[in-house]
Amino acid sequence: MSASEALKAARAAGIQLGIEGDDLVLEAPAAPPPSVLDLLSRHKAGVVALLRPANDGWSAEDWLAFFEERANIPELHCGLPRAEAEARALAFCVARWLHRNPVWSSPGRCLGCGGGEQAHDTLLPFGTDSTGHVWLHSRCWPAWCERRRAEAFAALSSMGIPT
Repeated sequence: MSASEALKAARAAGIQLGIEGDDLVLEAPAAPPPSVLDLLSRHKAGVVALLRPANDGWSAEDWLAFFEERANIPELHCGLPRAEAEARALAFCVARWLHRNPVWSSPGRCLGCGGGEQAHDTLLPFGTDSTGHVWLHSRCWPAWCERRRAEAFAALSSMGIPT
């Protein structure tokens, strides 16, 4: 059992969870089942981490809800198999994570290789004006882009999203 499964079990039992510092705060209309309290106790640190917002302002719980919403829409409304719906939801999550966790760099140095402007390989801005630019040589972009995608996959996986 994982922290995300413990959180789901608590929600299913009608428990509302919050955090105060490093403490888990529970509210329930009736005494929660001992088995759920045991799960929450064993996975407390992980549950707290799931509830705490990250640098992008979203908690792991927010990401899991976004993933589930994105997976449920094509599965329930379009009849896609769950595996395909989850693959599409993961693609949405990766794109959203990359957008919410932008990277910037200063002009004059390639963020990929660290090299400067070259006559045969100029530095190009990659990104949008609203989130800034990353300056890269065109030959460095594919590897840098793959590293960023791997970073997104690792972050999403650590939050319990199946990758």
